[in-house]
Amino acid sequence: MFDNCLICTDFSDGLHRLTDFVPDLASSGLKQIVFLHNVAIAQDRQVARVDEEKIIAAKERLKGASFVPPGIDVKIEVVSGRPVEKILQAIKTYQIDVVFVGTSIRSLLQEKILGSTSAKLLESTPTPLMVLRPQLITTYTREELSLRCQHLWRYLLIPYNDSSSARYLIEQIKYYVQKQSQKHLKQCMLVWVVEDGSRNELIRTNRLQEAQKKLASVKEELEALGLEVNAEVRQGDPLLEILDAALYFDISAIALGNDRQSNWLEWAVPSCAKDLLRRSWFPVLFFSNHQ
Repeated sequence: MFDNCLICTDFSDGLHRLTDFVPDLASSGLKQIVFLHNVAIAQDRQVARVDEEKIIAAKERLKGASFVPPGIDVKIEVVSGRPVEKILQAIKTYQIDVVFVGTSIRSLLQEKILGSTSAKLLESTPTPLMVLRPQLITTYTREELSLRCQHLWRYLLIPYNDSSSARYLIEQIKYYVQKQSQKHLKQCMLVWVVEDGSRNELIRTNRLQEAQKKLASVKEELEALGLEVNAEVRQGDPLLEILDAALYFDISAIALGNDRQSNWLEWAVPSCAKDLLRRSWFPVLFFSNHQ
């Protein structure tokens, strides 16, 4: 699905572990893998300076790729400066088409939706972001992490409600499916959740039927590209129903989109996007239409 990835790690998110799984990442279709760590500018007697010792230590810590398959390019970038600027520079330099980031390990009361760096990236680049929960990555055994790296986006769950953001998400999925040289994205699960907002049975029935009709049309669009597509209309709480579908259908990641017509947090399912990030253990693949 993607060719060139940038894996950003601050060493607390667990993403540096992926240096030991380059062959597995390559089997998911990646041809170039760039690991990036940013060292904060040190303050020495009110004078800013680059901490060379920390840069050397970080480079040593990222030297995990003992075996690199033929045709796979692996690079280590340890930089010092403003994190977002350095990431954007790397995206441009290496023609990155997906960026891996983690979320902060904080209590629920302290936790932000995304770290400030990830949030700024969504506002600064159209490059998709793959958000991985550090609580999950850090607790995987090597065998489990190997399998996860092989199937990063084999089966995507796509929340859909026919909004402009949802349509943008579908167009992005179609673009990357047509772009992939091998069939790494194989399946999609379309889920439309109709909330229990009306006591009128006729209104609820009409909403369900309309959702089923529109979802069937989207299903046909994706199937025309050779994908295996499941589609399901559910009724209830969007967050709970989406997470239940993710568990039941054994998906690899949840895909969300933003068309930039309004606030960047108004995703395809704006009422529960924040809670999805806080409560979902599944990786989340963001497509942001930055203009």
